[in-house]
Amino acid sequence: MLGRLRELIRENVGPIDTDLALQASMAGLIEAAATRYAVDPGARWKPGEPLRLLFVGYAGSRNTGADVRVEEMVRQFRHLLGDDLAELSILTIDPARTRNYFRTVRQLTLPPVFPKYLFDAVHQQHGVIACEGSMFKSKFANALTTLMIGGLGLAAAENKIAVAYGGEAGRMDPSVEAMVRRYCRDALVIPRNVESEQILGRLGVTTRPGTDTAWTYEVDPAIGRATLERLGWDGRAPVLSVCPINPFWWPVKPDLLKGAGWALAGAFEREHYRSVYFHASSAEIRRSQDRYLSALAGGVNAFVERTGAFVVVVGMEMLDRYAAEALEPKLHRRAPLLVSDDHDHDVMVSVLRNSSYVLSSRYHALVCSMPAGVPSAGVTMDERIPNLMADRGSPELALRVDDPELEERVLDVLLRLRDHRDEVAAGIRKCVDANLVRMGQMGMTLVDHLRELHPDLPIDARFGGHGDPLEHLPGRRLGAERASA
Repeated sequence: MLGRLRELIRENVGPIDTDLALQASMAGLIEAAATRYAVDPGARWKPGEPLRLLFVGYAGSRNTGADVRVEEMVRQFRHLLGDDLAELSILTIDPARTRNYFRTVRQLTLPPVFPKYLFDAVHQQHGVIACEGSMFKSKFANALTTLMIGGLGLAAAENKIAVAYGGEAGRMDPSVEAMVRRYCRDALVIPRNVESEQILGRLGVTTRPGTDTAWTYEVDPAIGRATLERLGWDGRAPVLSVCPINPFWWPVKPDLLKGAGWALAGAFEREHYRSVYFHASSAEIRRSQDRYLSALAGGVNAFVERTGAFVVVVGMEMLDRYAAEALEPKLHRRAPLLVSDDHDHDVMVSVLRNSSYVLSSRYHALVCSMPAGVPSAGVTMDERIPNLMADRGSPELALRVDDPELEERVLDVLLRLRDHRDEVAAGIRKCVDANLVRMGQMGMTLVDHLRELHPDLPIDARFGGHGDPLEHLPGRRLGAERASA
C-alpha cells in the first residue's frame, strides 16, 4: 500500500502532490497503529465506565446540513446508549463556529495537518464514528476522505469500534480507492443510499443499509416566520428559497505556493479555503459559475413574474455567501440573503420549512425542508441530489448545473412544483416516512454491532435487531420543546 502511494507521488507532475503525501502519511500511521496494538492496545472499554466515542467529521465550517445531521446522530446515540454510558467527542476545525453546537459533546480542535493528531486521539478512545456526509469521494477534497478513512482505519487497526454512519460514496481517485479498499474493510459501514452501497461493494467493503440522519431534526416554525417577516415578507406571498453554490471550484486542493502568497501578501483570498487548501480557479470556472447563476436567476425571475413569489437567497454554508451575493443582483426584485455565517441552523432550517418552494444546489437544504412537505427541486453537480430525487420517485426534479437549457428547465420545474404541489408533497412525505424507518433500522444495526463487540454493554433490552425501528429514533429536541412551550 505504502509503496503504491509513493509510486503515485513519483509519477505525479511537479515536485510534490500534497494530497498524496497526506494519504501516505495517514496510511503509514494506520500501519503503525496495527503494530502498536500488539504492545499498547490503547483505551479498552471496561464495565462500569462510559463508552468513549470520537465523531470524526469536518464540523466548524458553518455547513448547516453537516451540522444538523451530526446533531441528530449525537442525539440518536445518546438515546440508544443513555447519557451515563455515552461519553462523546467531536472534531471541529473552528471551535468558535461550533461553540453553541453539539451540546454535551466535547469538542476537539482538528489541526490542518491531522494524521499524527488523529493517531494519538483515536488511541485514547473506545471507538470512532465517521460522520461526514460526503464520506468516500474525491469531488470536494481528498483530504476530507483521507480524514474519514484515517479515523476508521486507526480504530479498526486497534480492534476498536469503527463505524461509518450515514455517509455517501461517489467517484474517488485511485489512491483514495486503494485506501478505502485496504483500511475500511473491517469497519461497519452504513451508507445513506443503495448507490453508495454499490460503489463500496465494488471495493470489497461490506455495508449495511442506511440513510442520512437529518430527518429527525425539529425546530419551531415560528422562528422561520419571524425571520422571513424581518427580511421583508408580507406574510401572504408564496416564499421561494433559492440555495446557490459554486459547483465548479471543487475539489479543494493543497497548494504550498498559493499558501505562501496568501500568508505573506493576502493573495488568492477569494479561492482560499483553509490553511494551504484552495478552491480551483480559472477564467473558465468563473464563466461557468456566471452561466449557472444567470440561468438560475432567469428561471426564478420568470417564475416570480407569474406568481409574485417572495425570493430568499439562502447560503447553507458560509462559503456559499460568494454565490448568494453574485446571484442576488441578477434577480429582478430585491431578494434578502440568509447565510449560515450569520444564522444558526434553527433559523436556517425553520426558514426552509416555512417556504412554499425550495430550489437548491445543496443536498441538505432539500432534506431539511422535506419533513415539512415543502415542494422542492435540485440543481446538481454530483450524485447526491439525483440519488435523493430517485428515492422520492421524482428523478425529473434533479437538474444539472451545466445544462445548456438550465434557465428554461428551472422555470419548468418551479411551475411543476406549483401546479402539482399536492402530488409532490405527498411523495416527499412518503419518502420522509420511509427514511425515518431506515434511520431507526440504522440504530438497530448499531446496537447489535456494539453488543457483538462489547457483550457487557448495559444497553436497554428493547433496543437492537428484535425491536421497533421507530423506537430507535431520538426523541423530541429540548430546543423544540422550549420554543413551542
